[in-house]
Amino acid sequence: MIRDTSSQDAHLTAPPAARIRRGVLYAGAGALLLVAAVTALSGWRSSEHTVSASRLRIVAVSRGTLARDAAVNGRIVAAVSPTLYATAQSTVTLKTNAGDTVHKGDILAVLESPDLADALKREQSSYHQLEAEVARQRILAKKQKLLAQREADTAEIDRLSAQRTLERFQGVSNADVIAKVDFQRARDALNSAQIRASHAAAAAVLENDDVGLALRTKVNELDRQRLSLANAQRRFDELTVRAPVDGFIGTLNVQNRSVVAANTPLMTLVDLSRLEVELEVPETYVADMGIGMRAIVQLGDANASGTLAALSPEVVKNQVLARVRFDGAQPKGLRQNQRLSARLLIEEKPRVLLLPRGPFVDNEGGRFAYVVHDGVAVRTPIRLGATSVAAVEILAGVKLGDQVVIAGTDAFANAARVTIDR
Repeated sequence: MIRDTSSQDAHLTAPPAARIRRGVLYAGAGALLLVAAVTALSGWRSSEHTVSASRLRIVAVSRGTLARDAAVNGRIVAAVSPTLYATAQSTVTLKTNAGDTVHKGDILAVLESPDLADALKREQSSYHQLEAEVARQRILAKKQKLLAQREADTAEIDRLSAQRTLERFQGVSNADVIAKVDFQRARDALNSAQIRASHAAAAAVLENDDVGLALRTKVNELDRQRLSLANAQRRFDELTVRAPVDGFIGTLNVQNRSVVAANTPLMTLVDLSRLEVELEVPETYVADMGIGMRAIVQLGDANASGTLAALSPEVVKNQVLARVRFDGAQPKGLRQNQRLSARLLIEEKPRVLLLPRGPFVDNEGGRFAYVVHDGVAVRTPIRLGATSVAAVEILAGVKLGDQVVIAGTDAFANAARVTIDR
């Protein structure tokens, strides 16, 4: 019976050279382990704390474009939301209800104002009276022109008759048929007729000017009355309240058949086809903002771009209202007064040293950061530049590729050196 294979084993002995090489390898590995242990021990002795790396967020310094922006909140508002008012003291009869969809020109309410109705009738009566006076003045002008022309024509006929009489007297004056006194009398009659004809012609011209001026005066009065009538008609037509735009009735401010004073708000009309974003911007950003600035509006899982279209000059509760108008087509599914957030792109700085924004920015005013070297976080002075919602610019203190602790440094207690336990 064979119990094992020990009888088949052979004992081999390594040569002396192989034993020497193996000893050298063991000695070198031991020396490396000793150096690493000494290095780690010196770093551990020089540090003040030891913090687990799982509690920290360490990021390398990179180079890129910093979009300086501001995160703000806002709501969807209608770009066109007119409020309709009563133009006079009247009784309101509503023709629509809150929430109804209306189109431009639809009748929304009818106002009953006896004062405006009476004023319109008075203006119409005055207009018709002036129309009759203008027509009568035209007739009088024609008559006066005819009379003046008749006088001028009669004077001209008398002049021609006197001239023919004088010519006959001149033909027989040399034959001593008539006395000189008759000849002179005929010549004086011609001169008198010429004067009367000249004055009659001038009087006719003046009469024409006079009647023309009187007619123009009446016509001007008629035109002035026509303007008054148009104004009265406009005010009367405004008693029928019509929708100025397409939209829906937002709110009703009065009850049906109620008596309201002039300039009382009746209802608000909302045009949902033109919506804008009203943002509440902290006043600290106002100095860097301007009309035309780009904005990114966050609508759930999607984003929409817009342009800053208006900026309120008034600060209310440390905030300034700004209006953003959507670029291109308006996003679908928007609702009046819908709350949302947005980013205002204030400035873009290309090719700068960047770090993601973290608690280290707020610690000690962003003047120090912990830079990791060989497993030890060293407190290093830094200088920050522009900041955004997601990143910060590093001006001095670190270089490209440095590992920086951006979160979790609250456990360091401002120590100069902290060992990071991997």
